[in-house]
Amino acid sequence: MITFALRLAVSGGRQAVARLLTITAATAVGVGLLLSTLAAVNAVGAANDRMLWSNSGAKSRTETANVDPLWWRDHGPEFYDGKRLLYIEVAATGPTSPVPPGMAKLPATGEYYASPALAKLIRETPADHLADRFPGRLVGEIGKAALASPDSLVLVEGQDRTALAARPGARPITTIADRLPDCQADCPGGGVRGDAMTLILSVVAGALLFPVVIFIGTATRLSAATREQRYAAMRLVGATPRQITAIAAVESTLAAVAGTVLGFVVFLLLRPLVATVPFTGERFFTEDLTLTAVQCAAVLLGVPLAAAVAARLALRRVTVSPLGVSRRATPKPPSVWRVAPLLAGLAELAWFVGRRPQTTNGQTAAYLTGFLVVMFGLVVAGPWLTMAVARLVAARTSRPATLIAVRRLADDPKAGFRSVAGLILALFVTTATVAIIGTIDLNRGALSGDPQTRVAVEHGVMAGEPPMTDALPERVLADLRAVPGFRGLAVAHANPDGLAHDPDAPPDWPEASLVSCADLAQTPAVGHCAPGAAVAAVEPFGFLSLTSQAAKEWPTAPITAEAVDRLPVLSLYVTTDGTTAAKERVRTLLSRAFPDQHARMVQDWGSAQQKELAGWRQLADVVLLTTLPIAGCSLAVSVVAGLSDRRRPFAMLRLTGAPLRMLRAVIGLESALPLLVVSALAIGTGFAAAAMFLKSQMDYDLVSPGGVFFGLVLVGLASSLGIIASTLPLLKRITGPEAARNG
Repeated sequence: MITFALRLAVSGGRQAVARLLTITAATAVGVGLLLSTLAAVNAVGAANDRMLWSNSGAKSRTETANVDPLWWRDHGPEFYDGKRLLYIEVAATGPTSPVPPGMAKLPATGEYYASPALAKLIRETPADHLADRFPGRLVGEIGKAALASPDSLVLVEGQDRTALAARPGARPITTIADRLPDCQADCPGGGVRGDAMTLILSVVAGALLFPVVIFIGTATRLSAATREQRYAAMRLVGATPRQITAIAAVESTLAAVAGTVLGFVVFLLLRPLVATVPFTGERFFTEDLTLTAVQCAAVLLGVPLAAAVAARLALRRVTVSPLGVSRRATPKPPSVWRVAPLLAGLAELAWFVGRRPQTTNGQTAAYLTGFLVVMFGLVVAGPWLTMAVARLVAARTSRPATLIAVRRLADDPKAGFRSVAGLILALFVTTATVAIIGTIDLNRGALSGDPQTRVAVEHGVMAGEPPMTDALPERVLADLRAVPGFRGLAVAHANPDGLAHDPDAPPDWPEASLVSCADLAQTPAVGHCAPGAAVAAVEPFGFLSLTSQAAKEWPTAPITAEAVDRLPVLSLYVTTDGTTAAKERVRTLLSRAFPDQHARMVQDWGSAQQKELAGWRQLADVVLLTTLPIAGCSLAVSVVAGLSDRRRPFAMLRLTGAPLRMLRAVIGLESALPLLVVSALAIGTGFAAAAMFLKSQMDYDLVSPGGVFFGLVLVGLASSLGIIASTLPLLKRITGPEAARNG
């Protein structure tokens, strides 16, 4: 039977070939993008695995080996123009000291290895912007084995053993880390943050598959409707309804198999392009975009199997009689219990608010399952909602076209909803994705700081660390003031006596820093003193606020400016004209003068997260541009299939005097009503799912995506109505008098 069905599928003329090619192309695009998302998930893991070595100096590591120890110090977070730089200092104690991956040997004192991207940046950037931070000379490049991305900025510098051992944070190690230690603050955190990206990519993978499967089922129904005479002849020679259904389903399964195979070709063609998209803030190595044998087997078997199931389900109520009439058994009305899966999916997402799983795998399992159940629930609940609204409209209308349309919808709401199911899912995915990314963007966008805070460089100690110096060298002050673009300088001093202490501060809150009012006058974004005050007590972290605090009046400290100048220095806050050259020159000067402390700017971490968000927005665009066209094709094919299924009843109505205009209105209303009604449900569900995910995963409140999104939705709905309208001219051609005959 299958062999016979295959022969019929490929020998049905141009119409059959066009149908096969359409299903094959849709499947190939969907599978290609599905494989790309799976490969991107694998690439995130591979990138992080290659950066495990950077945690070798974590205090929590207990691995040992019988080799010469290697002194190791993570220099701490270093940045250049918003790009993070991993800076490791090492010193060998003997010939058997362990060597990090990506290097043939350890750098000697005064030498360093740099990643290709950093080496290029050092060569192309003025020395006083970057290279002067690294005393010594570049002797080689770090290989891919130690890099998360081609864009990774990594430097391993050789130091004198005695000098490095005396530096804070240095410790001897005998092994290079090959797994993530149980650490928090003492892990450099090299690599990319994979939990949220893995989750989003996993949801996208499911979202890409749904419209393809729906399209395959819809195309199968159209195939059966347009081939009823051939199937009727088979019934006359003894074929059973089950065999006819199997023959009709084989065509779609064949196209799905071909599309799946071509999907792997599409993936290979997309692979170099996907590698350049900075989904995680940095590009992938192309070689990291690989698939496991299990993933390949699952896609090769799962997509054709899903196509076969979709095709069989699409035809389960269609029976072709020996007289050549395609009959549809009247289905039972959908039950209200159809909303249960939708409510269950939303309930699962709601349950995890305040109960976020601690592991990446746990988060993926929790949220991915919830989103997929919600998508499944929308498909299951759609017919019941269509029926409920159709019955409501039927009770309140007397217009013939509207009455016929809603009565038909109430009689078979599954058929009415099926035509718009693909678009509804695409709308849900788009709504949820845009809402999530927009909210994250708004909440994290502030991390880039406002114009007043983006011009400053802060260099100093972290909470709990000893002062950076007892007195500032005049040479450092002179060099800072000589930087082109220098605007002002504020010095934060220690407060050993707890002057102007805030009684409402938490018990473990560090003491406020003491700053002269003359300095605050040079850095207005930090705040100002009370009138007539000489010294102010600035609260901890006040110097690196994300937003300007120009209106903030700090408490007056009962101490003279001269006495404050004699206190140890905690940090410097330098304002510039905001140019990259000025800020990086200041950062380099301070890094050379005080190498045990760190320079910080608000855009350092904000820039990296903005790049990651930009990658997510690109991913959302990919989902939108992929699912909407496939869903639009599904809508067009479904409307045409509905016309073919009902051409005889419509032909009879035309013979009895029904005007063609009224019949077109019936078809339009049958498609538009479920589209508009369930679209509202999909948008509302998308916002609800996004809100619960954001609150659970990131403790963010949902932010409305704004007018651009709603404009896009209106354009999408208008396009869908246009697709429906474009199929209506077929009604005149397929409902002529000859269609009313039983033959």
